[in-house]
Amino acid sequence: MENPVRVGIVGSRFAARFHWEAIRRVYRVPVEIIGVTSKTTEARDAFARETGIRTFDTFAELCAAVDVVDLCTPPSSHEELAVQALGLGKHVIIEKPLTGYYGAATFPKEQMLVEATASCARILAAAKASGKRVCYAENWVYAPAIQKEREIIEKSGGQILRIMGEESHSGSHSPYYGRWKFSGGGSLVGKGCHPVSAALYLKRVEGESRDGNPIRPATVSCRTHEITRLPNYRDEGFLRTGYDDIEDYAQIHIKFSDGTVADIFASELVMGGVANWLEVFCNNHRTRCNLNPTDALETFNPREDILKDVYIVEKTSTKQGWSRPAPDEGWQHGYPQEFQDFMESIYHDREPLSGIELARDTIAVLYSGYLSVERGGAEVAVPA
Repeated sequence: MENPVRVGIVGSRFAARFHWEAIRRVYRVPVEIIGVTSKTTEARDAFARETGIRTFDTFAELCAAVDVVDLCTPPSSHEELAVQALGLGKHVIIEKPLTGYYGAATFPKEQMLVEATASCARILAAAKASGKRVCYAENWVYAPAIQKEREIIEKSGGQILRIMGEESHSGSHSPYYGRWKFSGGGSLVGKGCHPVSAALYLKRVEGESRDGNPIRPATVSCRTHEITRLPNYRDEGFLRTGYDDIEDYAQIHIKFSDGTVADIFASELVMGGVANWLEVFCNNHRTRCNLNPTDALETFNPREDILKDVYIVEKTSTKQGWSRPAPDEGWQHGYPQEFQDFMESIYHDREPLSGIELARDTIAVLYSGYLSVERGGAEVAVPA
């Protein structure tokens, strides 16, 4: 029997749970989830009991028992843990965002950009030194709608002229989200990283399919706002509030090296579930990628308690009335496909579709965006 790819999970909350579910769906490649470690002992032990995997008291003990370290931890810990795991000869899966700047929100944004891209460089250097893979867990890249558009672009020879996209909802699950020193920013990083990465991915695909060279981001201009911290904001209790020093609304304009553009929106101001979409305007077609919600299933519920034991969709605040329950939310968001690619890339020693180069470009775009905000929305060059 072939040796399985042994995976260890770091973290035991929301991200760890859907990673575990997605890894269990991997086929064609032998995979074994060995265990979990977490700073929160109670949550770690509960997660291990529910999933039937081992617990490890320390990160080092987990690394010694696995081939792949899956980081489902706050972004502020990503670089340290990734570099340590790579130094021990382990492949690494890193949740988005890859890394960032974790300190005071008042820190000069130009220095934030320098430090964030330097963090990316240190992870990349550790990966090259170890010869191991870094898999960037950006599920939007693997969402069926995005992958279908990739196929259309490649086979039709389409030129992307502009992209619009958004990820917004009513506020993050994470107790760490809301303070810059833990999350590395607000809506732009926490939500915007998804559609930004998808837009960068499709432009890379366009260039690579045409002449073998990815089309990369050149400049950005950006604005952010703190809407729920306005003195006149009227809190009705439907949106998360209490953000310490981050924005809850962002819009970023990206100009690519070929002169084409993308406009991405992100916020914590949307009720009724998650708004995840990307629209691609080409010279020979137009595609709207609807990740969430989708209308594959529509249900009318006359009374809230009837569906009390039924999961509907992420972030919906009510089950009463008409809703669009997700038949398989993980699949439409690309989670199983993501881990299928990661495990195959490690097993067969090839690059994943979503790797560290895309992750690095995403971070460069996002923190260039914050520098633009500091400069009143002025255009800023993205570091090459």
